[in-house]
Amino acid sequence: MQHAAQTRLATILLVALTAVWGSTFYLIRDLVRAIPPIDFLAVRFTISAVIMLVLFWRPVRALSRRQVLVGTGLGALYGLAQIFQTQGLATTPASVSAFITGTYVVLTPVFTAVLLRERVPGSTWAAVGLATGGLALLSLNGLSVGVGEAITLMAAAFYALHIVGLGRHSASEIATGLSVVQMVVIAVICVVGALPGGIVLPSTPGQWGTVLYMVVFASILALWAQTWAQAHMSGTRAAIVMTLEPVFAAFFAVTLGDEAATLRMVVGGALVLTAMYAVELLARRRPGELPAEALHHEV
Repeated sequence: MQHAAQTRLATILLVALTAVWGSTFYLIRDLVRAIPPIDFLAVRFTISAVIMLVLFWRPVRALSRRQVLVGTGLGALYGLAQIFQTQGLATTPASVSAFITGTYVVLTPVFTAVLLRERVPGSTWAAVGLATGGLALLSLNGLSVGVGEAITLMAAAFYALHIVGLGRHSASEIATGLSVVQMVVIAVICVVGALPGGIVLPSTPGQWGTVLYMVVFASILALWAQTWAQAHMSGTRAAIVMTLEPVFAAFFAVTLGDEAATLRMVVGGALVLTAMYAVELLARRRPGELPAEALHHEV
């Protein structure tokens, strides 16, 4: 009973996380016109890492050497995903980038089956298909394949591997320490990526306000929430829930921005919501239809 309650809380946390991520598209649109995206990532994650190290040094010290290595590997995957996604955006339309990045929802069960030797049932693939169709409707107006798209697909693969790795190795008692280690590694990778051209800092109070919002909500709280939540659900289930991000992005673009709601937005969002509802309903009624929700993770 307690495990079921924790899983529900994990789902709620991931939904809140995707809402925060969805809000960032609208918030940082102007910021990345003034600051190169890779510089923004370096500033954002460095501040986040420093704050987390100061506040949560004890949970980090409590980690075993193996847990620190796991956190380092997970942070490297996430940091590389950020770099590849940013580089891909240089030559890829934002809508196409959003769709290709979202294909982690397909890659996650593939990696789960191949790397973890877990069977992914047909019902889960159906939910993945629904979510992917929704992503396509929300994001695409056409799709060409070039270097930028290939780089972005690599980012999606790194995100999927991060999700699979968290699902395998995260546990409630180490979630905070593991989050800090990941954040430090992400910061180091982003700074290394930004250094060759010099790092441009935000220059106005509004820009710093956006950065601080990203630091607190989209970085520190988000990474902790994902790390804790994935201690209580499979990677595939988490990936399907996290496809809500473009749904929230579209919602904020319409309500706070100047975009108009379209039929494609509504239908695409409905498909993603249906996929999430289906996988949650399936998990409650027929637990065996989803990859194992490990109660004892390798840590």
